[in-house]
Amino acid sequence: MRRTFKRRKSLVEAVRGVDLRVAEGEIFGFLGPNGAGKTTTLRMLSTLLPPTSGSATVAGHDLLKDARGVRLEIGYVSQVGSTFPEVAGRDELVMQGRLYGMSAAAAAQRARDVLGTLELDDCADRPTKTYSGGQKRRLDVGIGLMHKPRLLFLDEPTTGLDPQSRARMWDEVRRLRAAGTTVFLTTHYLEEADALCDRIAIIDHGTIVVEGTPDELKRQVAGDVVVVGLEEADAAAFELLRHQPYVREATQEDGSFRLYVDRGETAMPQLLRVIDAQGLRLASLSLHRPSLDDVFLRQTGRSLRDAA
Repeated sequence: MRRTFKRRKSLVEAVRGVDLRVAEGEIFGFLGPNGAGKTTTLRMLSTLLPPTSGSATVAGHDLLKDARGVRLEIGYVSQVGSTFPEVAGRDELVMQGRLYGMSAAAAAQRARDVLGTLELDDCADRPTKTYSGGQKRRLDVGIGLMHKPRLLFLDEPTTGLDPQSRARMWDEVRRLRAAGTTVFLTTHYLEEADALCDRIAIIDHGTIVVEGTPDELKRQVAGDVVVVGLEEADAAAFELLRHQPYVREATQEDGSFRLYVDRGETAMPQLLRVIDAQGLRLASLSLHRPSLDDVFLRQTGRSLRDAA
């Protein structure tokens, strides 16, 4: 699918071409920096925004020919939420159920079930303006779940949450998958994608650059990563370090060198000896295993942490 927007006399390609398949019952992650095209893709798949070109089948329904069928089978939780400050959480849920054709009794029962599952019983009858950030976000998810969708879209579900609320939201997403719900979430948090997702697609500038399980993607980055910071990180120093026999690949960014080596624990002492012999002044030195950020860096030439 593709999506372009008109801006004065020019066209902006928000999504340049997305081709993916999400399996039933999995947590699929869309990982990328802000502005990469994640939300635009979700809005197209959830019928909120028509694609400029392309086609899709969502929850067994043709996106272009049967938008109503898609809406009946999916839930969508946006970045900004959907609650009214003066309305109680229980009433929000009941109203959502009624919009999907539930009887008053069925909607009330379903609301009780959702409130219990999301541990919102204590605040269910208070206006949502009194909720904490974590409570509001769980209620947003509850609204998306009221009609028991086969597929739930979560757009940046933990943005702005504290670590405890984020961990709680991760637990909720895992429970959804265990109950048989397919979850398609967007995020720019590396740890979130790594911890939650069965498969990941990394998107940048409106195009998917790589797709696979977190372990598959990280295995593409061979060896360990040693990051060397020098007080004078010039081109000569970079060439010196990158041509050491135990360095497989090297990149330079923001005054530091990222060196990909087979065994970090043996490469680091050798690097220190080279740095000392050349009279270079070391500012920092760190070793870590390949991460999704290394995958993003390898595919795009820049760090996702910096881009996000």
